[in-house]
Amino acid sequence: MRYGDGGGVGPQGRARHAQIRRQAAVMFADGMSAVQVASALEVSTTSAYTWRRAWAAGGEQALASRGAPGPDSRLSQTQVRRLVAVLRNGPAAAGWVEDQRWTLARVRTLIGRMFHITVGIATVWQVLHRAGFTPRQPVARAVERDEHAIGHWRRYQWPAVKGSRAGWARGSASPTSPASRRDRPGPVPGPRVV
Repeated sequence: MRYGDGGGVGPQGRARHAQIRRQAAVMFADGMSAVQVASALEVSTTSAYTWRRAWAAGGEQALASRGAPGPDSRLSQTQVRRLVAVLRNGPAAAGWVEDQRWTLARVRTLIGRMFHITVGIATVWQVLHRAGFTPRQPVARAVERDEHAIGHWRRYQWPAVKGSRAGWARGSASPTSPASRRDRPGPVPGPRVV
């Protein structure tokens, strides 16, 4: 099957699917059956029969893509481009001087200020994801950090603090293991009688 790669729900996948449906319309116009179209385009016969019915009722326009599923985007492409430009300038340029991190809540507030639109946190995440932003955990390191001293401590002192695995008690921690029952005082637990 052609759509076995996850459905191609992105813009390129939708364009590819539209091209396949246009090819199907041409094949139907040439008199090919739904089974022949399904075989030639490597799609399911169910899809081919559905496309044939739609094509017979409305022509090639009936097979055109209706766009991405779901509700229309709250932000236009122009607004998203403006938002990305402001985001690239950093939080300080937008009025947040405490720290230099963009959070979803801050971006939501920024969208409200810029476009007078109230959106949810999930919508903010989707807009940022589609614009190419990825989540990142900031790395906060002390200015006084001494990498050489840390490396020395990890190499020479940490093994002494950590101890050796061989010094640990060997054996099973399972309550059904005979070895673990020998070490415990008292009766060996057995099946519970109710």
